[in-house]
Amino acid sequence: MRFPLDIALGARGGPERKTDVVSLAGGGEQRNGRWAHSRRKYNAGYGVKSRADMQAVLAFFEERRGRLHGFLWRDGIDHSSGGAVPLPDDQAMGTADGATKTFQLVKRYGAAFDPYLRTIAKPVAGSVRLAIDGGEITSGWTVDATSGVVTFSSPPAMGALVTAGFLFDVPVRFDTDRLDIEWTHFDAAEAPSIPLVEILP
Repeated sequence: MRFPLDIALGARGGPERKTDVVSLAGGGEQRNGRWAHSRRKYNAGYGVKSRADMQAVLAFFEERRGRLHGFLWRDGIDHSSGGAVPLPDDQAMGTADGATKTFQLVKRYGAAFDPYLRTIAKPVAGSVRLAIDGGEITSGWTVDATSGVVTFSSPPAMGALVTAGFLFDVPVRFDTDRLDIEWTHFDAAEAPSIPLVEILP
């Protein structure tokens, strides 16, 4: 299930990392990244604009049983492999070895310094496009919408570059077991904080 899109598009949030910074006696510092992957956090409260929105969130929250069950979230800024319309050569998934039939969808952030590869586990159904050596292929493969793994019916030729374009959601859960709702006037409600946190594999 996906959180209501019209409410999600008004929310705030983004990636978080965990870095230890130790100040040295000489004035320098040592830094250590404790997490290999970033974890996204959002506040859906900013997207609530009306009583109807609040009622939709309330129903969604109760159905998820608070923090118990996860769901899909559309990040308004980062939900595509490239531009607004995914292209089959947006992201490289790997170079074929002539035997491997499965490839994981990934998104690359950054360039030459130290690019970060993010595993994409929740592609939007029907949005995935694939290419081999720049030529789009429309058959002979399937994609698992729960893991982001692409499986070819036969292995791509050795040395071929496998690329993909796609839309994707973020698997999240509520980060609270309580909704604090404020009735601002007759036909409006406001929830100052509805925290969400990404579920990492």
